[in-house]
Amino acid sequence: MPDGGADAPGGGADAPGGGADAPRGYRTEGDLAAGSAEVLELLVDRLEDYKAQVHRVPGREVGTVVARLAAEVPGDAARPRVVVPAGLEPAWVAALSDGGATVVVDTPEAPLSPTDLDQTAGVVTAARVAVAETGTIVLDASPDQGRRAISLVPDVHVCVVRADQVVQTVPEAVRLLAAHPERPLTWISGPSATSDIELNRVEGVHGPRTLHVVLVG
Repeated sequence: MPDGGADAPGGGADAPGGGADAPRGYRTEGDLAAGSAEVLELLVDRLEDYKAQVHRVPGREVGTVVARLAAEVPGDAARPRVVVPAGLEPAWVAALSDGGATVVVDTPEAPLSPTDLDQTAGVVTAARVAVAETGTIVLDASPDQGRRAISLVPDVHVCVVRADQVVQTVPEAVRLLAAHPERPLTWISGPSATSDIELNRVEGVHGPRTLHVVLVG
């Protein structure tokens, strides 16, 4: 009977945690350059397949488009209540307010309570990186993205992604995210959805029912 030594199954330097490097035969990058027209088209295709609503705009129109989308957020109030992180671009925040939204700022010093968030119809954030092949947007709690909770509770999420933030593969995104391993990550692939055993799709179970992606550039 094996005694658990180096020759036993699960032992030795080649076992997980045994000191040997893990094999990395997977692709570490794609063929498409970050921010290229091809990688952007791939991202849009994947996002739309996930039922996200994509709006491609030049940089000078971001505030206008964000304000228009926020004004369309459903709610009982005349001015829809929209939460933003403390570090969001000030011009976008001003456009939101001028466009008819009631803007509520969530800060590390004064975070909104769960009840306050539940009464908020929409949220506007930036992003850290987007993965074209998987149609995934990643938030890393930077000041322009805020706490994970603010992008998970409101029914509508408006997320601004710059073209130069779009990479082709997951390993490329992970390398970027590794610069701040201490930050909590939120990986978003379309609106929140789940399916039961009968494969009946239900949206909005654990996050926004509607995802607007404002793709800049």
